[in-house]
Amino acid sequence: MKRIGGFRRKSRYKMQKKVSEMGKVPIGRFLQEFEEGQKVLLKAYPSYHKGLFCLRFYGRIADVTGKQGDCYKVSLRDGGKQKTFVVHPVHMLKV
Repeated sequence: MKRIGGFRRKSRYKMQKKVSEMGKVPIGRFLQEFEEGQKVLLKAYPSYHKGLFCLRFYGRIADVTGKQGDCYKVSLRDGGKQKTFVVHPVHMLKV
């Protein structure tokens, strides 16, 4: 059977901004620097689509394991497995 829906399926309220956050992306979120081993909160910034993680992991805390271009490699445990993905710094906050 074919999979129904895309990457942003059932994400209406996760990907909604508050009125005070509307407008351009803050430059400070682009210029964030993270160290290897640092803990970060995965919080998607809806108006910037590049480097977005799977929304299943929204609100989770992960470890930075390295850098790849402008983005960072991030890993976390999901169930019994260690998962690694590449996330743009716009979608991460320091913990």
